[in-house]
Amino acid sequence: MARDDKEHRMLFDLRGRRRNVIKVVYATLAVLMGLSLFLVIGGFNIAELFSSNSGTGNAAETYEDQAERIEAKLRKDPQDEALLVSLTRAQINAGNAHVEVEPNGGRSFTIESLQQYQEASETWDKYLKATDEPNASLAQLVAPALLSLSELARSYQESITNLEAAVGAQKIVAEQRPSINSYSTLALYTYFTGDFAAAEEARREAKKLAQSKQEREAVDTQLDEAKERAEAFEKETEEAEKQREKAAQGGGAAENIETPGLGEVLGGGGSLSE
Repeated sequence: MARDDKEHRMLFDLRGRRRNVIKVVYATLAVLMGLSLFLVIGGFNIAELFSSNSGTGNAAETYEDQAERIEAKLRKDPQDEALLVSLTRAQINAGNAHVEVEPNGGRSFTIESLQQYQEASETWDKYLKATDEPNASLAQLVAPALLSLSELARSYQESITNLEAAVGAQKIVAEQRPSINSYSTLALYTYFTGDFAAAEEARREAKKLAQSKQEREAVDTQLDEAKERAEAFEKETEEAEKQREKAAQGGGAAENIETPGLGEVLGGGGSLSE
């Protein structure tokens, strides 16, 4: 294998300390379920995103072959919106097919699944540049994949970059398909980027769509908890940065000071299979 290929495949190298440095949580969706937010707007099982495809090597190969055929067509017309949509979807489906879903509902991500998500993220970026009207159905599929990349990213900045991209995808969903669910999810994601003003605005939109006082109170109760966790995470991150700067000025080992991860704050998330 060529060196470039090796470097490309090691994009998600999580050996040693890297594995524990950043755990920005893919389980933000799972946390929504844990907080019973979906009980307000109807049942939804996040495991369904993976269970139909996971653990089936043949399915992964089918989607990967499909992606290769689409990529060949895109070489002739790189700006074709329909092809970019199809490629993004095929890459995410391939990534989902590589995810191992455990009996207890936990998810174990493989290097292959994360690589497919990364490729989907890149295709999604190209699609956004090529279109004036992003596809909400595709955005709804993209957001969880971007959260997966955030969970097992190599650095704090990479984690936040992917989380912000997930916010962007979820915003498309919320604006085109406004509901308590879509705006509450947007608020939750946004809190953990540190943009509390935007998160509060999404919360207000969710409450406007509530049909009863009970629903509005449920939104507030659940998002209040998310906000508190996000504020705690922000404080811990700021403290870690201060310690790192102090260590660097004193000639210490600043790299040994770990930035806290959202997975630790929220208490959950998928894992990387060995």
